[in-house]
Amino acid sequence: MKSILENRSNLAREVNKVAEVAGYLWQKGWAERNGGNITINITQYVDEAIRKLPAICGVNPIGATLPNLKGCYFYCKGTNRRMRDLARAPMENGSVIRICDDCASYEIIADRHVMPTSELPSHLSVHNYLIGKGSTYKASVHTHPIELVAMTHCNDFLKKDVLTKLLWSMIPETKAFCPRGLGIVPYMLPSSVELANATIKAIDDDYDVVMWEKHGVFAVGEDVIEAFDMVDTLNKSAQIYMDARCMGFVPDGMSDAQMQEISDVFHLPK
Repeated sequence: MKSILENRSNLAREVNKVAEVAGYLWQKGWAERNGGNITINITQYVDEAIRKLPAICGVNPIGATLPNLKGCYFYCKGTNRRMRDLARAPMENGSVIRICDDCASYEIIADRHVMPTSELPSHLSVHNYLIGKGSTYKASVHTHPIELVAMTHCNDFLKKDVLTKLLWSMIPETKAFCPRGLGIVPYMLPSSVELANATIKAIDDDYDVVMWEKHGVFAVGEDVIEAFDMVDTLNKSAQIYMDARCMGFVPDGMSDAQMQEISDVFHLPK
């Protein structure tokens, strides 16, 4: 079977980025079994030949009407597929879908009949919001970073921007590379509409990375590498904090003046 990626270098590059990140997530222990999901908007890389491809299977409901997604195409990790397998063979463990004209359903068009992640409605709802906002973000990543998830088991860290300030203070790069900090969403049922709506609200409050209490993170970015890098940087700060505590002391962290200096030098948002 000819792959949709054949002779389409730009599209292949974006899908290969997903495979690269999937490998990182597995290696870090952030993607146990089939945990985690990645969805990228690939509409800009779709040519006329792809648009004419027939559906591999029937029409599938999204579970929501998302008007900004009309005419859009997405690459999605498959449901019950493992990140370690997606890293090795992305088109065998993911699928390309086309949003139907009703904006409430989709068709799988490549490469196999691999059903998208069960969290597809949540991911697509976020992409619908991003397009409506005029954002250039094309990627969404959900994963389970061990140290960040552990910190959400402490109520003190769930207060607004407490974790943001703490993590920023652990190492200068965190504020430089994650200038919007870390949004917090209280525990909600995974894959639920309520969780999707709360995540969109947090992104609307100007966060690029949102922490789901006792579950994982959801990050958005220009591409999947950027989204991963933000999570990786935040989790490094969480590791530094925990290592200091294991050594028997509470880390001082950078001072407010030192963090303000980072903001000034890197021209970061206030």
